[in-house]
Amino acid sequence: MNALDIFLVILGFIFSIAGLIGCIIPALPGTPLNFIALIFLSFAKDWEPFSTTFLIIMAVVAVTVSILDNVIPALGAKKYGAEKSSVWLALAGTMIGLFFFPPWGIFIGAFLGALLGELIHGKETKAALKAGWGVFVGTFFGIGIKLVASGVMFWYFIINVF
Repeated sequence: MNALDIFLVILGFIFSIAGLIGCIIPALPGTPLNFIALIFLSFAKDWEPFSTTFLIIMAVVAVTVSILDNVIPALGAKKYGAEKSSVWLALAGTMIGLFFFPPWGIFIGAFLGALLGELIHGKETKAALKAGWGVFVGTFFGIGIKLVASGVMFWYFIINVF
């Protein structure tokens, strides 16, 4: 391996770790970063470790998971009767919670944001708690999907480095 290849492998490893972290921290695009790491490794190894079909499948997985990550919490909220503005407050709560109580603040903030949104809309406490629970479940499920997809990509990266 030449210096550029070594640099690309190191960069790919950094992207892989950032991708795993990005599964929990909303500011980082977790799964796409893991996919980019696979591209870096492929380039460094003259496109030998992964087939074109494999890379296309991983690209589709990365895009699909990224879309689902935005849709699932909203679906959870909708299923449990949350208002649209409550979903936005849940997203704000996620960011605030992440800042003050990482990593559990993501869930706590999402739940409290949705709960606050429902209470502002005049819903009774029971209905507001139900909507908050929907956002919590959706957020948790979205993170789980990202972790699985990114974990698989990270595993393929690591086993093909050597």
